[in-house]
Amino acid sequence: MTGVSELLLSRIRDVADYPEPGVVFKDITPLLADPEAFTALTDTLTELTLRYGATKVVGLEARGFILGAPVAVRAGVGFIPVRKAGKLPGATLSQSYDLEYGSAEIEVHAEDLTPEDRVMVIDDVLATGGTAEASLSLIRRAGASVAGVAVLMELGFLNGRTRLEAALDGAPLQSLITI
Repeated sequence: MTGVSELLLSRIRDVADYPEPGVVFKDITPLLADPEAFTALTDTLTELTLRYGATKVVGLEARGFILGAPVAVRAGVGFIPVRKAGKLPGATLSQSYDLEYGSAEIEVHAEDLTPEDRVMVIDDVLATGGTAEASLSLIRRAGASVAGVAVLMELGFLNGRTRLEAALDGAPLQSLITI
């Protein structure tokens, strides 16, 4: 584990039995409250965004907004929020996906991405991969290409990476921490 990964991991708090018994929630709010750790995270994600030649950053609701917006500013590229259905005004593209118990839907403004865009998807956690997979579909339906996906942490035991393999279509997936 690199020094940055160790710093980031040291600022993530485990919360037992949240949101339900038996779940250990990975709380990133201590990391966000620590300027050294938050800066290290932003710098690392910015470096990946620049390395992969992204012209836009997509942040997945909601913590992907917190991580992706400062990365977009630092990288000098646009930021596009991918939101839960019904939260964006105007014309949108939507994508449904399956959750462990049920389904959900995400949306992006139809005009925010163009065929000239290379998009870096940023989120806090890769769990089962459903939200990330749906976002990749939205990006491609908008005509843009996927530069890569970067997450703060990957919950390896949930096999989200395996689910995303085909959807990535050769684009890189970077996890700063794998748990």
